[in-house]
Amino acid sequence: MLKKDLRNSPASRLLRTAAFLVATGGAIAVPALLAPGFAAAETTLRIGMTAADIPRTLGQPDQGFEGNRFTGLTMYDALVLWDLSSATKPSILVPGLATEWKVDDQDKTKWIFKLRPGVTFHDGSPFNADAVVWNVDKVLNKEAPQFDASQVGVTASRMPTLRSAKKIDDLTVELTTAEPDSFLPYNLTNLFMASPAHWQKLYETAEGVDAKAKAAAAWTIFARSASGTGPWKMAAFVPRERLELVKNAAYWDKNRIPKTDRMVLLPMPEANARTAALLAGQVDWIEAPAPDALPQLKSRGFKIEANEQPHVWPWQFSRIEGSPWNDIRVRKAANLCIDREGMKEGLLGGLMAPATGTVEPGHPWRGNPTFQIKYDVKEGQKLMKEAGFGPDKKLKVTTQTSASGSGQMLPLPMNEYLQQALAECYFDVKLDVIEWNTLFTNWRKGAKDPSANGSNAVNITYAAMDPFFAMVRFLQSGMAPPVSNNWGYINNPKFDELVKKARNSFDPAARDAALAELHAASVDDAAFLWVAHDVGPRALSPKIKGFVQPKSWFVDFSPVSISQ
Repeated sequence: MLKKDLRNSPASRLLRTAAFLVATGGAIAVPALLAPGFAAAETTLRIGMTAADIPRTLGQPDQGFEGNRFTGLTMYDALVLWDLSSATKPSILVPGLATEWKVDDQDKTKWIFKLRPGVTFHDGSPFNADAVVWNVDKVLNKEAPQFDASQVGVTASRMPTLRSAKKIDDLTVELTTAEPDSFLPYNLTNLFMASPAHWQKLYETAEGVDAKAKAAAAWTIFARSASGTGPWKMAAFVPRERLELVKNAAYWDKNRIPKTDRMVLLPMPEANARTAALLAGQVDWIEAPAPDALPQLKSRGFKIEANEQPHVWPWQFSRIEGSPWNDIRVRKAANLCIDREGMKEGLLGGLMAPATGTVEPGHPWRGNPTFQIKYDVKEGQKLMKEAGFGPDKKLKVTTQTSASGSGQMLPLPMNEYLQQALAECYFDVKLDVIEWNTLFTNWRKGAKDPSANGSNAVNITYAAMDPFFAMVRFLQSGMAPPVSNNWGYINNPKFDELVKKARNSFDPAARDAALAELHAASVDDAAFLWVAHDVGPRALSPKIKGFVQPKSWFVDFSPVSISQ
């Protein structure tokens, strides 16, 4: 009954529009510049993103990890990178702009990073230790001329223990953390290196009443003429319309020089619009195609790529005073009342993996939780009745979500599915739907902030490929806003103890054991409503060759080629 009813929901009707557009030859408006045949002398890859706007281009992207994927890892590099070369093996950390790193044996708050020689920024200036110190200061040192408060929120919250950087010599830097932190190399995958020399030139000619205003103006101009060290260089940028990148033929890793001359990124937040654009030949690649259109896409020869990845689709609960989620019986009931297999097959065309925690059995961080997340409506109803609710007394809850966005999959249909499923367990669910980037900004402000608009849960997907992103930023009490993403202000001494244990474990096996304890404790506490793991579905033109869909939220565009 649930699946049948959902077919008539507004969001699901919107998705079916894609099939109609296909059948009637409909299309959407795309700039003439991107029509087939553009720039015939070069190969061009056109991608429809789920974002409603181009992620920020100045070095620290917004729009969640979709920003990192499209405007971070393309134009920029970090000291530490992810290996995105395999579709079968988990992505691991590999050297980036740093060739090696090691924590100090005597002082575990100090790390030495050796830098890669011979690397230059897109403007031709050298990458060196001074550049690393400059980029750390841009988000951590308020006294630095280049400090940019607008980049702090999306950066400092992802590396909360990093405090400073010091040059040892041209190719060696020392990084200092506030406490021993074995997660630092993971955190540094999010600090992208922008060109200090290019910024300085812009600063010297920028207008402003004082140094702070000149710095802000310089960053604004920098965003329109970006300079990093990455495999792609900025060629053209029209906010809310498109970003054009061209290959960096002088990229330091010769194996990752792009095989396509130009890549054009287009914001297309609606699944049906993306799908119609692909079928009409206006783009070559789309993220998250409309599930209803999958049979048509396949019949027309388009390739559907998907791979289970460490990326979770949850509800994150508020735990502030008065929240309905403070009762563990209510949290457990919600987790038991969702038919995840029904969502997978009946709504998403198989393009998800049911979630029973942040990581699944077989993962080294899984542990042995005693609470088993499964579909058990009767047990869920029993728990709700014990908590004082029933058919004649529903529990009102509000969840803030978005209509689209990075990793959000299909948030409206999925939340409507949850709305109906939870109604069977005496929940009365209200959805507060806002724009994705606004939601992401609100997430950093927390459940106590007016931006929550009375919501007691938030639906923002999260990456789970490293310890900090998977668990610590949500479960440690010290990660509450504005420090990081403990939106609901969870304050559990057991979680804090296990986080400290893991952070102080520099031996990988010991760290994994502590993280397994932490994960099991979070499941037993029903800390989230875990629903799905994303599989990163995307639809590709048959003209595209060489793409590898890794077990990661990120992808490498360098090996992709396209025939025109």
